Amino acid sequence: MAAARKPAERRSRDPERTRTRILEAATREFARHGLGGARVDRIAARAGANKRMLYYYFGDKETLFGAVLEHAYARIRAAEEALRLLDVPPAEGVRRLVEFTWRYYLAHPEFITLLNSENLHRARHLKRSPHIGAMNSPLIATLAEILRRGAASGEFRAGVDALQLYVSIAALAYFYLSNNHTLSAVFGRDLGTEAAHVERLAHMVDVVLGYLAAPAAARRAPRPVGLEAA
Repeated sequence: MAAARKPAERRSRDPERTRTRILEAATREFARHGLGGARVDRIAARAGANKRMLYYYFGDKETLFGAVLEHAYARIRAAEEALRLLDVPPAEGVRRLVEFTWRYYLAHPEFITLLNSENLHRARHLKRSPHIGAMNSPLIATLAEILRRGAASGEFRAGVDALQLYVSIAALAYFYLSNNHTLSAVFGRDLGTEAAHVERLAHMVDVVLGYLAAPAAARRAPRPVGLEAA
């Protein structure tokens, strides 16, 4: 009778699980040390793999870093999709997106540090990715539909660009968290406390929904003739 395989051997024969372990280990390594400071041997050791296996799946450190970025974007986009933003009224959909973005960045600080690192490299890894555009386009399309519905109902101002709005939502969270230590030091106020986080989220929601709100005159405008009995 053949001897039972050891756990490590069984794991190594599961390609998808091995690949996922390498990606997760690489995410932590790149988030902590950046692309330049990251070491393949540390990634392999943390993943319970060897460098040969890592190179087999990803080719080299640069390609692995690109795969980590794709993995990070895939995770946040999948989580956003689960919000089902089109199943609620427009204002609630926007509120959910703002709250989700803030809480996701808080729960996943590695996402911010990975993006910081990639920006230092002028997004050269993301530019090579054949998948990144398709990952991110559905979110903008969803937000555009929310804005269309809100404008049609008279709740939102018309003509808001969905991409610009998403960039603003992300920036409201990203800048605050990525610069939290310097902002706290410069202004002499601890912006990293739980109370400060609650205050920041409330401010973000007010800013975004306040910007989107249709002018009062437009909200009070009479309906066009012929629609009164519709």
